[in-house]
Amino acid sequence: MTQSPSSPRIVILGGGFAGLYTALKLDELAWDTTPTIILADQRDRFVFAPLLYELVTGELETWEVAPLYADLLASTSVQFQQRMVSGVDVDNRMVYFDGADPQPYDYLVLGLGGETPLDIVPGAAEHAIPFRTVDDAYRLKQLLHRLEESDRDRIRVAVVGGGYSGVELACKLSDRLGERGRIRIIEMADQILGTSTDFNRDAANKALEDCGVWIDLETKVAQVEGESISLEYREQVDTIPVDVVLWTVGTKVPDVVTHLPLEKTDRQQLLTTPTLQVANHTEIFALGDSAEIYDASGDRVPVTAQAALQEAQFTAWNIWAAATNRPLLPFRYQHLGEMMSLGMDNATLTGLGVTLDGPMAHVARRLAYLYRMPTLDHQVKVGLNWVTRPIRDLLALQRPAP
Repeated sequence: MTQSPSSPRIVILGGGFAGLYTALKLDELAWDTTPTIILADQRDRFVFAPLLYELVTGELETWEVAPLYADLLASTSVQFQQRMVSGVDVDNRMVYFDGADPQPYDYLVLGLGGETPLDIVPGAAEHAIPFRTVDDAYRLKQLLHRLEESDRDRIRVAVVGGGYSGVELACKLSDRLGERGRIRIIEMADQILGTSTDFNRDAANKALEDCGVWIDLETKVAQVEGESISLEYREQVDTIPVDVVLWTVGTKVPDVVTHLPLEKTDRQQLLTTPTLQVANHTEIFALGDSAEIYDASGDRVPVTAQAALQEAQFTAWNIWAAATNRPLLPFRYQHLGEMMSLGMDNATLTGLGVTLDGPMAHVARRLAYLYRMPTLDHQVKVGLNWVTRPIRDLLALQRPAP
């Protein structure tokens, strides 16, 4: 197909699950005239966030978890631009970037994700490490390496937040640090994994107990300092020594979204229609962390990777439908279950009538995520690497030392 003057121009801001998978689906659809599809993100790599923990333990390599956009999009018509968004003129349909030419659009997709708020507790911004990006994982790995190379007997880690990310991090770090690790989870609620199933929560509690991870429930962080953290429990504050503070709670909408003259919730998330369009702007679609989404049944959609993947499919279809004068589809979310890593060879899985934990769930989780990776080419490369890695590791052990 050839480009024509009437071809739609689609700009997608944010290359996470929402943005990247929207771009890939748009490229697959049958267009009368080839659209211009521009995907913009401030980083050069997509992050398959559910596997980010495996970078810290060395189970997976960076290229597997965080492939370059250039590689993922090489065989598509999608144009990737590594850009920082500075603003959007919704009246004139123009996107502005730092240090680059503005881009006009016919359709705009806002998939900028969320950020970890570190300014709600004194000292957190200076001393705590969030866990959203490859840079966060590298920063944590470097700090752990320095601590492991030191002569200290114990490495003390505080994980703030007892949700999925906090629990998975605690289990992975326990496996990495072994007997030297002293890990605690700090959770404000009266239980960990408050939105999870009983099966997953019970499996997680058992795994944490087996790992020797302390769980401080109904506890708030009062302050974070260079080598200590102050915890408040029942109006009593205790300060304990710590070497690493990991912050896994909270999500805030990026400033560029909060500044948009569009309807938002009290949390600054964009209000959307069931077709994933922004209220009063049918040419703008919003999905992922920055949007409050209700599906066709009126149920609020959770902010998860599997929800973002499904939203991306509907968004791409609805842009195509709008551009080709077809009816748009209201979003229907299908909850497919939960998967959670509980260590280097342990996991839990529930969904579609299946409940698994232990090594079998670990294998099933890996295979499910392999299937969900962005492109067939990347799936094949990663799958082959996983299959051949045990053989390569065995050959390396048998190789004589120089």
